[in-house]
Amino acid sequence: MEFLINLILLLFLTAVTIGIIGVRNLFAVVVLGSAYSFLMATLLIAMDAVDVGMTEAAVGAGVSTVLLLSALHLTKTDEAPAKHSNVLPIALSVLIGVVLIYGTWGLPRYGDPDTPMNTHVGAEYLERSIPETTVPNVVTSVLASYRGYDTLGETAVIFTAGIGVLMLLKGRRRKEDDEEEEERT
Repeated sequence: MEFLINLILLLFLTAVTIGIIGVRNLFAVVVLGSAYSFLMATLLIAMDAVDVGMTEAAVGAGVSTVLLLSALHLTKTDEAPAKHSNVLPIALSVLIGVVLIYGTWGLPRYGDPDTPMNTHVGAEYLERSIPETTVPNVVTSVLASYRGYDTLGETAVIFTAGIGVLMLLKGRRRKEDDEEEEERT
């Protein structure tokens, strides 16, 4: 049953990806990107990575969509025509995809309890996180303490993007105010 759910989610992700590639309207791209992020969050939750899935839903489908729609409000909604052929980017994307798929062949089977992650790292976190961090939740201690700089960097990226959109909106408002003032004089 789990395999069937994952397969359906992956088929939806593939369909959304193909839709993003084929659409020329930027509003549609943002909406499809949000749908992709939501499907990815669902897939992560189905794979028992609830914390990562919730973060993907909040940041990818939520905040990023709001920021992109805000930026889109300031620009045109249609993509500019391509100046060069798309053959090279498509070939490069296919090549990278093939290399990534080849790279997964060496990975252990999903959920295998004998992997180094489950025999060493996970056990170490479970054993040492509470005495070292005094945080009662292991997931929280990993995200906020052991991976604190990573989480801080992600937060800084989102904050910077929000500040950028606010600066763009403020600059546009100032320009409109200047134009109205010129019309009055």
